[in-house]
Amino acid sequence: MRFKRVLIKLSGEALAGPGGSGLHGETLTSIASDIASAAHAGHEIAIVVGGGNFFRGVQGLSKGLDRPTADSIGMLGTVMNALALEHAIDAAGVPARAMSAVPMPSLCESYARKRALDHLAHGKVVVMGGGTGNPYFTTDTGAALRAAELSCHALLKGTNVDGVYTADPKKYPDATRYDHLTHDEAINRDLKVMDTTAFALAREAGLTVVVFSVLDASAIGAALSGTGRSTLVTP
Repeated sequence: MRFKRVLIKLSGEALAGPGGSGLHGETLTSIASDIASAAHAGHEIAIVVGGGNFFRGVQGLSKGLDRPTADSIGMLGTVMNALALEHAIDAAGVPARAMSAVPMPSLCESYARKRALDHLAHGKVVVMGGGTGNPYFTTDTGAALRAAELSCHALLKGTNVDGVYTADPKKYPDATRYDHLTHDEAINRDLKVMDTTAFALAREAGLTVVVFSVLDASAIGAALSGTGRSTLVTP
């Protein structure tokens, strides 16, 4: 097994399906099934989910909100996605627990490192919402933070393209795809697949980052086994 314990970063947009916003039932079910298959194969799985399918903090700035308020609204969107994923993974036959960095005890568990580790050790998928619980930090940074403190062997970053490119391949067809990068190279070349703070955290923790397309069928299982197309970003 290439990676035993992993953290998967899913964007909110990945759950929106073709509609581009909100939740798409078939997409949610497909991703949950992929996660359940990976758990059945013996992987310990934690997930950090974004909230861009409901609200992105940066959007609030154009609506007259200040950054802390806008980011707080975005955090609520990530918790909604965490609850949806918890239910979908449970329905796929694997126990899941939603945890929030922003305490919401009537909805889900509050995030605590030791409790999350206990869930992982007992075969549960841990789905984390609420980002870091603080404004000004992206969910990518939250994913790197949680992956480090949960002693994950890799951080899987699911995107809408099959790796890291020199530029957006949807806008620039001649963009070159990388098979392998170091964290320093990703930072110095200002590659936008994750923000600089997230890459810096991953570098300090010695985390391998696997960038892959979450849109492909069984994409998560393929990324974990090394059979799918992806870019490895290593220390």
